[in-house]
Amino acid sequence: MVSPLSALVVMGVSGCGKSSVGAAIVEHSGGRLIEGDAFHPPANIEKMSAGIPLDDEDRAGWLQRLGEELAAWVAKGERPVLTCSALKRRYRDTLRQAVPQLGFVFLELTREEAAYRVSHRPGHFMPPSLVDSQFAALESPTGEPFTLTVNAAEPIAQLAACVDDWLRENGAADLSQASCLAGAPYCAINNNTRP
Repeated sequence: MVSPLSALVVMGVSGCGKSSVGAAIVEHSGGRLIEGDAFHPPANIEKMSAGIPLDDEDRAGWLQRLGEELAAWVAKGERPVLTCSALKRRYRDTLRQAVPQLGFVFLELTREEAAYRVSHRPGHFMPPSLVDSQFAALESPTGEPFTLTVNAAEPIAQLAACVDDWLRENGAADLSQASCLAGAPYCAINNNTRP
């Protein structure tokens, strides 16, 4: 049986700080950071780079692969911390099928702040022109089981501490001494939703 919150997804629109917050969570609470963007097939990256939003079909294989990656690390006894937009409920449900009781940390951010951040992010394939499509696709996970909603405008260290408290309150294993980090920055709390 999989224990509660044996895996996490740090989710939200482009520019919300998924990589930075995911890295801070791993550094603070332990686990293994998995960058969801690294699993996009070249066709998806080309499409987004051209300013064309991905559709459900584009995301299907990618989400399936991410679910497999989560399950593999859980089977090895590690807590994966995946960065993934997971904008729609059906996308989150695909990931939940791979790992029951999967936790989600939703980095909530305004459209204006997301656009600002994306336009000031050097070297990333996601152009600012796609921010509106991200918000159009977003179905808030607030109220879903094992979901913590935080304010992505808050300091990253504060967010990582908040997530650590939430993990402990919900019976997650303490992995604070075991982490594999891929580096990055931070975010903060807005709403604590428990199952």
